[in-house]
Amino acid sequence: GSLVGQVPYGVLTFGSYEIYKEALLKRLPNVKPAFVYALSAILGDVTGSGWLCPSEVLKQKLQAGMYSNTGEALRDIWSKGGIGGFYEGYIGGLARDIPFRVAQLTSYEVTKNFYLRMKARKMKANASSTKERNAISADQLDLSAGDAALCGAIAGSFSAAITSPLDRIKTLLMTDSAAYGGSVASCVGKIWREEGIRGFGAGLVPRVVYIAPSVAIFFIAYEQVQQKLMLRHMQSTRTQATE
Repeated sequence: GSLVGQVPYGVLTFGSYEIYKEALLKRLPNVKPAFVYALSAILGDVTGSGWLCPSEVLKQKLQAGMYSNTGEALRDIWSKGGIGGFYEGYIGGLARDIPFRVAQLTSYEVTKNFYLRMKARKMKANASSTKERNAISADQLDLSAGDAALCGAIAGSFSAAITSPLDRIKTLLMTDSAAYGGSVASCVGKIWREEGIRGFGAGLVPRVVYIAPSVAIFFIAYEQVQQKLMLRHMQSTRTQATE
């Protein structure tokens, strides 16, 4: 059930992110790239959530024992709420996922670009001729698996840390909603009164330790797939040009 929801969600989110990013960078050449990355991440997550939310609603209702099989669940949800029945909690899911996705992808792109610029600068410094130096450009360099792991770990640590307060609020409302007033505002107020600013950072270290390695592994695969697709596209373009 999780794979049926998460795999298409990942493909839709990150695939559409790349499409949005490429289109927006062309349409908004004078806008800072970080803003384009953030906007593309929002649009990508909204696109992916179009699949994720229905699959999560279905999964949760089946896990709660409300239905005996998937077919029964689909029919009953549709009969009671139509298409809207599959999007219960959609806004809440976006509010939870979008901040993390924006932090994750924006920090990764910024870190990646900085790393490639430093890599290009080092290669130019070691180049044996002016012609060789002029041929080196950060835009033409790729990340190795190790490079992608490093950039991914930095992005994962940053995004996990910056969204830790949101995760704490979400967890408290899910596990003990009544004690925290049942709303985000009341939960924030209670944490502030009882724990102060430190209360919003509770669980930060375990969250970073858990998320950073998984994000690093993800971006290793992400970069490898991108590079192979780009190579295949370039080979196809050359073949068409020679025909």
